[in-house]
Amino acid sequence: MKVHAIVADLETAKQAVAAGATVVQLRVKGTTAEVVARGRGFRSLAVTFVVNDDVGAALELGADGVHLGQDDPGAEVARSAGLLLGRSVSTLEQALDAEADYLGAGPVWATPSKRDADPPLGIDGLREICTAVDTPVVAIGGIDAANAAACIRAGAVGVAVVRAATDPGLRRVVDAALGDR
Repeated sequence: MKVHAIVADLETAKQAVAAGATVVQLRVKGTTAEVVARGRGFRSLAVTFVVNDDVGAALELGADGVHLGQDDPGAEVARSAGLLLGRSVSTLEQALDAEADYLGAGPVWATPSKRDADPPLGIDGLREICTAVDTPVVAIGGIDAANAAACIRAGAVGVAVVRAATDPGLRRVVDAALGDR
């Protein structure tokens, strides 16, 4: 989970994998049928494949996992189907209560893709979550090659990115920061 690329199409997913992404997360807001149509071909990528918010689509696409927000249904179905389960958290309390295989914690910094989200955690808030839970934490929100190492130093196992998904420099920064632990 070093670099978790959040993408909306297969071409961007391929570019992200070429740049070093270890996970691709298909994020499409739409019906299950729309998510499935956009997700065809993702399973052939040689990385972990996660579907955002839609357990039915994840199952139909043969995904490795699903990432659910705080209010998204389907955690029980995902667990019973053996899917990797990620949960979004934006507070320490949510992180402590979450039952998941990994947590997407953020936004760490303000970001255009999370305008309706809680206030940014900042590095201190991210560190607090990483220190308090045993579940692996992936930092998300405003992350790029310039600040990804700070997230790793705060205890995250990786970073999730939208705008920086195809930046090969990001993977180098994350690998270096993980190597310094």
